[in-house]
Amino acid sequence: MAVFHALLSGGSRASVVTALLAAGIVGLLTACGGAKDGDKTKQAAAAAPVPTVVVMDVVQKTVPIYAEYVGQTDARETVEIRARVQAFLEAQHFIEGTVVKKDQLLFTLDRREYEAKLQQAKAELEGAMARLGKAETDERRLKPLAERRAVPQQDYDNAVANLQTAQAGVSAAKSGVVEAELNLSYTRITSPITGLIGKRLVSPGNLVGKGEATLLDTVSSIDPIRVNTTISEAEYLRFFATRNERGNGPGQLELILADGSVYPYKGKLAIVDRAVDQKTGTLNFSAEFPNPAGQLRPGQFGRVRAVAEMAKDAILVPKRAVQEIQGMKTVLVVGADNMVALRTIQPGETVGDLLIVSSGLKPGERVIVDGIQKARPGSKVNPTTAPAAGATDQPADASAAKSAPAAAKSASKAGAK
Repeated sequence: MAVFHALLSGGSRASVVTALLAAGIVGLLTACGGAKDGDKTKQAAAAAPVPTVVVMDVVQKTVPIYAEYVGQTDARETVEIRARVQAFLEAQHFIEGTVVKKDQLLFTLDRREYEAKLQQAKAELEGAMARLGKAETDERRLKPLAERRAVPQQDYDNAVANLQTAQAGVSAAKSGVVEAELNLSYTRITSPITGLIGKRLVSPGNLVGKGEATLLDTVSSIDPIRVNTTISEAEYLRFFATRNERGNGPGQLELILADGSVYPYKGKLAIVDRAVDQKTGTLNFSAEFPNPAGQLRPGQFGRVRAVAEMAKDAILVPKRAVQEIQGMKTVLVVGADNMVALRTIQPGETVGDLLIVSSGLKPGERVIVDGIQKARPGSKVNPTTAPAAGATDQPADASAAKSAPAAAKSASKAGAK
């Protein structure tokens, strides 16, 4: 602009030359400044940190594949406690909802009526014994006389018949005594098994046993406790094929409770039903689990977990390394040059926190398990091996927190310049 102004104003030739030189210097300075800013941009791009990710090796080994079956707990033995004679319920001798021992006294009934009947039966027995003694004496006395024909044969035959009748009377009286003693013993009601007793159904003071054996309570054995479930015919064949290979020792079965927790004691197979149900195509079986603390009660629901088959030389990856992209299961693989590659896999069964991969990976390859969002296919990463589950989260977050202030500080310096 200064040059055009000098020409228009009719300035001297020296003035025009001076204006041209000033314009050239300004342009040169501007070009140098732009080159310097471009160099700074390239340096900032080159100084960008390589993202740090956590990787785990793909492993290959033989692992068990588990199957789960919905089941319900049931007592091995359940006994109803009933009043077998008619009487008033006098007392209760146990605490409801606790474990009772075998032959422990539970209830007592009014004994007086049955004590009197026992005394009566004993008295009848004594009378029958007396009649038997007289009949034996008559038979012994008449026998020699009848042999010498000193008395009519009819008299001796009557004596023999009386003797047999007296003997039968003694047997009937003895059975009456046994029955009376048995009825008297029914007034003391004891537990036939060791188990958990429930809430009483009849309170003391009520008449029980009138016309029927009144139900007073129920006792169930709970240690060990059974879990009843059903399996399909195909699952039955898989399960027993694996069972024959590994044996039927303890610790084969696990129980998952309703809250999702795993029962601490292992179980074993107890009963397999005789035949497959033709209507449903399923087979009933029962497993037994130790229950020393009484944690399990009859009627609870749970899932029985068993080894359905053994996957030999299976390729395993952590489930957290698997992503789903447009319906395909993928993982990010880190190569020997620390370059990231996207790999599509064919997933199989789940084994705990691991996933069986049918195709797409090889043993020894490294897959990203943490920092997946920071990695991009075709880019370079800084891989670190996970020492333990969850142990790499905090260091990764700490390194990211440290790099953020440093980047902000360098940016502020560049802005100041």
